[in-house]
Amino acid sequence: MADHHTHVQDFFTARAADWDTRFPDDAPAYAAAVEALGLHPGDAVLDAGCGTGRALPALRNAVGPHGTVLGADLTPAMLQAAVRAGRNRSGRLLLADVARLPLRNASLDAVFGAGLISHLSQPGPDLAELARVVRPGGQLALFHPIGRAALAARHGRRITDDDLRAEPNLRPLLARSGWRLEAYTDEDARFLALAVRAD
Repeated sequence: MADHHTHVQDFFTARAADWDTRFPDDAPAYAAAVEALGLHPGDAVLDAGCGTGRALPALRNAVGPHGTVLGADLTPAMLQAAVRAGRNRSGRLLLADVARLPLRNASLDAVFGAGLISHLSQPGPDLAELARVVRPGGQLALFHPIGRAALAARHGRRITDDDLRAEPNLRPLLARSGWRLEAYTDEDARFLALAVRAD
């Protein structure tokens, strides 16, 4: 576990300073994914593994001035980049591991996770921790601004059958972790899985 965390921190620390400039056109995709969550004014939402906080402005717009927006990330350099970009004005940033969140049970209405699942050290328990902090009926969005095939091609790889984000793998993984998969989109321009917190 500690080795995994160190690896994740090293990976993102090295990339934090220019992360946003590498993907400058993703903002509309983030906004559309946040819209799909169906948040309401006054809701409480967590961006899990928020990185440089690219989803935070859209989340703030969705929940309004009286809602709660939190961004949690394991890597200090990514949170520092979020502050430099001014995104801390849209939500409260937490240096925290999504596997052990400093939040009460059922305290949130939704969780947003962009590019999150491939960086979880224990996907089942980690998704269960996200379920712990969301009220029954609350939402989870697992998002990436490009689909699985496009992402694999970007990294010079092919999609394999054991990809956690493949629907036949993701649906039972979520079900074992307290979530019910409600909608699944995997196309070149977007990956988005929407799940509901089971009662």
